[in-house]
Amino acid sequence: MAKVSIYLNFPGTSEEAFNFYKSVFKTEWSAPIMRMGDMPAPEGMPALSKEDKNKVMHVALPTLAGVEIMGTDTLESMGHSTVIGNNTTISLEPDSREETERLFKLLSQGSTETAPLADQFWGALWGCCLDKYGIRWMFNFPLKK
Repeated sequence: MAKVSIYLNFPGTSEEAFNFYKSVFKTEWSAPIMRMGDMPAPEGMPALSKEDKNKVMHVALPTLAGVEIMGTDTLESMGHSTVIGNNTTISLEPDSREETERLFKLLSQGSTETAPLADQFWGALWGCCLDKYGIRWMFNFPLKK
């Protein structure tokens, strides 16, 4: 079933923020917290520091009416920063690869920032774009094996 989530970026405070949200909504994680050190090192990228390896790569928490908030820490060591404008993203999880590709193609027209759709190590087709109106959209279609 398709779903929409809200994705939040934090400057190293995801875990603290999500523990707070967990106490507010009185819900449990949708899946275990993934750390930056849990992902394979990208080719050609410098190794992560011990501190960065412990930062949150992904966390997800149900809130109300089936809406889930998800989050990550941005890594300054990789040239990322969190500012008003890149701290919130609408995350779409369509029902099919075809619908994911269709939505991405349309929403990324005139985009100023794009991470093209590609199969990812966590088992999903993933991509992201900043549309021509300045709204960030993330696409995540789980690949069934």
